[in-house]
Amino acid sequence: MNIDFTPFFKRHEALVAKADGAFARVREQFPEEVKCEPGCSDCCYALFDLTLVEALYINYHFNQQYSGAEREMLLEKANNADRKIHKIKKAAFRSTQEGKEEEKVLQDVGRERIRCPLLNDEDRCDLYACRPIACRVYGIPLAIGGKGHTCGRSGFVQGKNYPTFNMDIVHEQLMALSAEFVQAIQSRHVRMADVLVPLSMALLTDYDEAYLGIDDPSSANNESAEGGKDD
Repeated sequence: MNIDFTPFFKRHEALVAKADGAFARVREQFPEEVKCEPGCSDCCYALFDLTLVEALYINYHFNQQYSGAEREMLLEKANNADRKIHKIKKAAFRSTQEGKEEEKVLQDVGRERIRCPLLNDEDRCDLYACRPIACRVYGIPLAIGGKGHTCGRSGFVQGKNYPTFNMDIVHEQLMALSAEFVQAIQSRHVRMADVLVPLSMALLTDYDEAYLGIDDPSSANNESAEGGKDD
């Protein structure tokens, strides 16, 4: 596959650097409130989805770093996590179809806890340097969907004003970058950038030419047809 991910990954890393910078500034200002420390894994059980460019980035570095039995073990963990996430999302969809308010459904989903497949037995991330932005800013005040959110273990007090990292803006930037990628590779899946996936699915997916919509489907069909002919 002859796709140069580098320009898009560099722009993704620029957003990561901004997120890291924001976290560092808040932590410096409010050292007692930010409780993040080695071994704390509260954010590693939160449910969230990745944009296409984030999923590609995680998938690429995972495949670069892991192989053999260790990779298979992590993929098995990802598969188990993904099955649980699928059930949660299916139940959430059913609830909305039955008339439950979407906000309450989202609150219910937000209370679910699924262990991240990259969280190892020492409660450390097996791909820490490449972790998503959501993981990097979890311990500071966030704006998500226009509402404030804080880590339950933090010392931030509800009702007080704190510097807040706007995840909505970052999400829009990641979605735009994903859309640019889809356009740049001239994918036939024009809406692929709209698809969000959990980290588990990002690890499991084979982002090959067929998935990205840059293969020649007519060639594959011709090969199948020829293979079915009698000699």
